[in-house]
Amino acid sequence: MKIAILTSGILPVPAVQGGAVENLVDFYLEYNDRHRLHDITVYSVWHRDVEQHPALQSSVNHYKYIKVDSLWGKLKKRFYHLTHKECYYHYHIEYFLHEAIKHIRRTAYDVIIIENRPGFALLLKGNTNAKLVYHLHNKKLTFEHHQCRAIYDAAYRIITVSDFIKSSVVSINPHDQKTQTVYNGIDLKAFSVSDIPIDRKAIGLADDDFVLLFSGRVNEEKGILQLVEAMNTLRDYPHIKLLVIGSSFYGNANNENPFAQALQKKAASLGGRIQFTGFIPYEQMPSYLAVADVAVIPSVWDDPFPTTVLEAQAMGLPVISTYRGGIPEEVTEETAILLQTDNQFVSHLSNAILDLYQHPEKCEAMGKAAKKHSLLFSKEHYARNFFEALSLH
Repeated sequence: MKIAILTSGILPVPAVQGGAVENLVDFYLEYNDRHRLHDITVYSVWHRDVEQHPALQSSVNHYKYIKVDSLWGKLKKRFYHLTHKECYYHYHIEYFLHEAIKHIRRTAYDVIIIENRPGFALLLKGNTNAKLVYHLHNKKLTFEHHQCRAIYDAAYRIITVSDFIKSSVVSINPHDQKTQTVYNGIDLKAFSVSDIPIDRKAIGLADDDFVLLFSGRVNEEKGILQLVEAMNTLRDYPHIKLLVIGSSFYGNANNENPFAQALQKKAASLGGRIQFTGFIPYEQMPSYLAVADVAVIPSVWDDPFPTTVLEAQAMGLPVISTYRGGIPEEVTEETAILLQTDNQFVSHLSNAILDLYQHPEKCEAMGKAAKKHSLLFSKEHYARNFFEALSLH
C-alpha cells in the first residue's frame, strides 16, 4: 500500500528530540524498512538533527519536512493564524497540517495514518480519497470532544494503545466495530542489559542502598509529590533511596518550573536520600535502570500506556504503580504492586516500598517475572500487530 503518516506537528520524526509517540512511529518505520511492506511517506516538522539521520536512507520510508519555525515558516504561520480563526487545534499545529495537505492533494495514498490528532480528519476528508486511520495514544476522541461523531465517522480504522483508550472511543458508538487495540512495544535489546554501568557513588548512592527509581516528566500528574511524601514517612530507613530521572518537559536540562522547584525543596529535608538527575537522554536510561532495585511509577492521572512500565519490567525490576489508565494492562500480579490513588495514597506507597525492602526474596521473584512478562512487548511484536491492524480487508 501507499501510506502517508501525519505526525503530531510538534516533535520531529525520526525522534531526535524524544517523545513517546515519535519513538513508536520510528519502531514501525524501522520494521517497514526491514520487511519492505509498504511505501510510506512521513510528514513531520523539521529539525536540524534529522538531516544526517540514517533512517532517511530508506528506500521505502520517505520523509517530507515542514519548517514551521524558520523565519519564513513563522511569517506564513502568522498569516495562517490571521486568516483561519476557527481551528480545531492550536494554529501552530493546524498550519503544519495545512502545509502537509498541499502535498497530500497531489499524491494518491491508499491510507493516511493520523498520529494522535484525530481532529485532522475534519480538514483531510475533503482533500483526499485515502482511508483515514487514527493511531490514538491518549484520550483524544471521546463523546465529550467537539465534533466527535463527525471525526469518528471519518475514520476507516482506529488503533488505540490500550483497551482503556479504546473504551473512550466506544463511548461515541457503543456498536463500534472499527476500533482495535495494539499495545505499545519497546526495544527489548536496549532494555535488557546496561552496556555503560553507572557508578552508584557518582550519583550519591551507596552499594548497600535500596534504590527506588522514578522516571518521567516531573509534574503533578505523575505522582512524584506523593512519592516524595512517602519517602518522608520512611525516615527510619536511611538505606531506602530515591533516584528521580526527568525534567518538567522533554529535553529540559533542569527542573525549572515552580512545581519542580517546590518538590526539590521538600526533598531537600531528606538530605541525600533523594537524588534528582534532571533530563537523561533516552539511550542512557538502561544504565540508570540498572542501578535500581524497584521502579516506582505513581501516576495519579489516567496514563494511557506508559512505556516506562515496560522498560522497567524489561530490566527485571519489580514495579510499584497505580490502577490508572492502561497501566493494569501492562503488568500482572507477579510483576507489579498496583495501588489505589485515594486519600491514603501516600500510605499505600510507603507500605508497598517497605514490603519489597523487607522481603528481598519477593523483590527478586517479581523482578524475574517482570523480565519474562516484558517479552510480550517487543517493538517487533508491536510493529507487526500495527501493520496487521491496517489491513483493508
